[in-house]
Amino acid sequence: METSRINDPRTPPGAPAAGCDVVTVPARQGLEAVDILRRGPGDAVGPVLHDDGGDTLGFLVPPGTAAGWDVPGSTCTETDGRGQTLAPEPPVAGSDWLLPPGEADLATDPAVLREALGEAARTIKAADSCR
Repeated sequence: METSRINDPRTPPGAPAAGCDVVTVPARQGLEAVDILRRGPGDAVGPVLHDDGGDTLGFLVPPGTAAGWDVPGSTCTETDGRGQTLAPEPPVAGSDWLLPPGEADLATDPAVLREALGEAARTIKAADSCR
């Protein structure tokens, strides 16, 4: 199986499902980021997984994202095209879709996600400091 990098992080509709890397964040920050992305212009958020315990969210991002991912408090799992695919069933045991494929773009743009996670972290910090 060969994979290639794409300049546009979103695969056109009808294109074959490609492997995706997964950015995992704490659920609170991830839910805030989803809200931020959904308020933005266009459809900025792709499929999002949540674990059964509700502790983390996983944003599907284009393959190759993990190589340059450096956002504190998050991890990006590299799949090299071998792992996560955009199918109706969650690709990770013990997870379910928060935003399933078909209701969301095929991958979240890593630069847009990075900004949303930063804004989410600042929002959470501000909310916590008001207590």
